Amino acid sequence: MIKVFGHTSPDTDSTGSPIIWAWYLNEVRKQPAEAVLQGEPNTEAAWMLNRWDLPKPRIIQDVAKGDQCVVVDTNNPGELPASINEADVIEIIDHHLLAGGIKTRGPINITVRPLACTATIMHDLIGEDMARAPQSIKGAMLTCILSDTLEFRSPTTTPHDRAVAEKLAAELGITVADYASEMFAAKSDVSAFSEEALLRMDSKEYELGGKKLRVSVLETTAPQVLLDRKAALLAAMPKVASDDGADEVLLFIVDILREEATLLVPNDFVKSVAERSFAATVTGDSVVLPGIMSRKKQILPVLAV
Repeated sequence: MIKVFGHTSPDTDSTGSPIIWAWYLNEVRKQPAEAVLQGEPNTEAAWMLNRWDLPKPRIIQDVAKGDQCVVVDTNNPGELPASINEADVIEIIDHHLLAGGIKTRGPINITVRPLACTATIMHDLIGEDMARAPQSIKGAMLTCILSDTLEFRSPTTTPHDRAVAEKLAAELGITVADYASEMFAAKSDVSAFSEEALLRMDSKEYELGGKKLRVSVLETTAPQVLLDRKAALLAAMPKVASDDGADEVLLFIVDILREEATLLVPNDFVKSVAERSFAATVTGDSVVLPGIMSRKKQILPVLAV
């Protein structure tokens, strides 16, 4: 049985894309496959599963030697099971920069394209066989694309991502704007999560100037709900950093509708990073960064100390 999975702390794309590709392997390629996750899906991803009546994939802690695996929505070993290089990785489908470090047993199919969403790439790879896809698979694909593009607001969005999403919405009889509003409402409901969970919910490890950072992003249409918890989030950062082997946590609260991010500033190091990276003037424990929406395109590439 082929295991299909994405990165740790699964967001919508890393929850939906394994389901999409496992469907394709099972139904089209006739290769037994199972979508699995490396953690609990976030609120939006959980909403997607419920909305399209998709069972939540099994959560795994690691992979075993010889397990056949397809890796999607990442190619970074730091975001994959600890024993990934003991397994048999047979395919990678991704839209991030090449991190390097995955070892394979032989030549494999690797598809890495500069699109906003892994599900867009899968739509193209599946091709004419998309006509066989059930509503649930098309719905998951649409949700992934609208999530990763923030309903086409993100600078990572390409015309092709938009065209695929609009095509899927038409086939499903869905209005993009209305559906995205439902999605983002689900994404913004974080009342059940602790501060520690929020800091890890959508997070990437990153090294900068000899320091290990946890760069976290929370995308929301209700930023004030999170800003009301600012003191608690700031207080939780040192423990999360220590527990996760990081030096600092950077948390960006992205306001989807206003198209801006608020960076929480717990100390002088983060203040310096904010001022050097974004030409910002920091006077308190947070700073608003107009136009900043994408960690991949607008945050990680410019971070400086």
